[in-house]
Amino acid sequence: MDGKEKTLRMPMVMRRLRDPDINPCLSESDASTRCMAENNYDKESCSSHFLKYKNCRKFWNSVMIQRRQNGVKPPMPTAAERDEILGAMGKMPY
Repeated sequence: MDGKEKTLRMPMVMRRLRDPDINPCLSESDASTRCMAENNYDKESCSSHFLKYKNCRKFWNSVMIQRRQNGVKPPMPTAAERDEILGAMGKMPY
């Protein structure tokens, strides 16, 4: 090579999934993945993590649908907006 190192870049889809402004359930997804790795990929051991992730997706999907119907853009609230929404609720809805 000519002295320049080639840097590996994450594919666009991967970057979007890792973006907290796009993926509201990033921590739940990471917790599920971590649980699977720690429990030798035994799905039964991680069912509570999967359920929390599923409920997270359902909750934010319903928020997104409501915002779309009300003409709010972007349909998915940013990470900061989501923190405000969850703070106003007083507890995690999922």
